[in-house]
Amino acid sequence: MCGRFAQCSDPESLARHFRLQAKTGLAVQPSYNVAPTQPILAMRLKADDQRPEWVRLRWGLVPFWSKGPDNRYRMINARAETVASKPAYRAAFRERRCLIPADAFYEWQAGADGKQPFAIRRTDRTPFAMAGLFEHWQGEDGSVIDSCTIIVTEANALLRPIHERMPVILDPADYGAWLGTVRPDRMAEKAWLQSLLKPADTHGWEAYPVSRAVNKPGNDRPELLAPITTAYGSND
Repeated sequence: MCGRFAQCSDPESLARHFRLQAKTGLAVQPSYNVAPTQPILAMRLKADDQRPEWVRLRWGLVPFWSKGPDNRYRMINARAETVASKPAYRAAFRERRCLIPADAFYEWQAGADGKQPFAIRRTDRTPFAMAGLFEHWQGEDGSVIDSCTIIVTEANALLRPIHERMPVILDPADYGAWLGTVRPDRMAEKAWLQSLLKPADTHGWEAYPVSRAVNKPGNDRPELLAPITTAYGSND
């Protein structure tokens, strides 16, 4: 699964990575410990002209047909194997896909002394994009929630010793296809879309232990991404 991640690149870095000609409207609020239900930055297509836009979405999908947020079902992750068929995700999988930029994500490895957090990020420290889905929910009282979920798949060889799942990290060459700006005939094929939902290549990635301070959502500072030399870290 993916339960925490970092979104801290500056607008210039994101503009370069996503090959944007302008960063108009991109207001980055750096976070080194993004937690469920918090607003996160995402890219999707505008409904009117189908151009990419940056938006803030609540992390934790709220299906448009539901009664609203339910604390029993946070829906922060959708499994790649069933995302096209599960009622909560299948409509969004067909029509409402988004990119969720990140600079790192965290996973926990179980051990005799508790769970040790690890940061997983690119060795060159550049941002990447996780595959996401978004929804628009409106209550009877007129309240609105725009939300999202991160798609997860089986872990690659780098992550497997730490955790069995990892977020789907898309190849930049597939960004347009995932958003829908590129629509070859096969784009309509569910199987082709699902073929993008695979473990990332291990080349150019690293995983290292970090402080257990990341366990607390209230802790949000750059030092959370610093490697530690021991398998133990402070919770403060």
